[in-house]
Amino acid sequence: MTAPIVRRIRSDEWQAVRELRLESTSDPDANIAFLETPEQVAARPEQFWRDRAQLAAESETAAQFVAVVDDVWVGSVSVLVRASGQTDHLGRFVDDRRADVVGVYVNPAHRGTGAIDLLLDAAAEWVTALGLTWLSLDVHRENLRAQAAYRRAGFGPTGETFTSVIGPEIVMARPLP
Repeated sequence: MTAPIVRRIRSDEWQAVRELRLESTSDPDANIAFLETPEQVAARPEQFWRDRAQLAAESETAAQFVAVVDDVWVGSVSVLVRASGQTDHLGRFVDDRRADVVGVYVNPAHRGTGAIDLLLDAAAEWVTALGLTWLSLDVHRENLRAQAAYRRAGFGPTGETFTSVIGPEIVMARPLP
């Protein structure tokens, strides 16, 4: 199998962003990780996806990285930088500026190929360049496969737990150089 190439998305790739999000929220093995349904994704208008892609391609507060094999997107990770005093996507208050990994997905045929490691490394590199020293994420307590992948990529449980719309979650973080 060809090794994936990881890169940040471009602003004109909004249709591919939408299609990968539909794929990820439709995957029965991954739906434990997403806060939205395929129906919600499909209902969003074109302008939403155009705006999302532009932000994720050009902003210093959001970035989306994709793993590409033979010109096909096979995985994705997004990072949201939260300013002190903001609330995050779950309504939690942000004490100190932080970077959160969200929207993690790798196509089933490409799981176990190292794609997730490359995606998380790209996210960490981007966050480090912004001067942040930690990368954090939330993962469902019962999503043991994802937790194992995150541990392998240098994430560890912080001890923080909470319940979201998808159930009990734990917070994991990765120190950055």
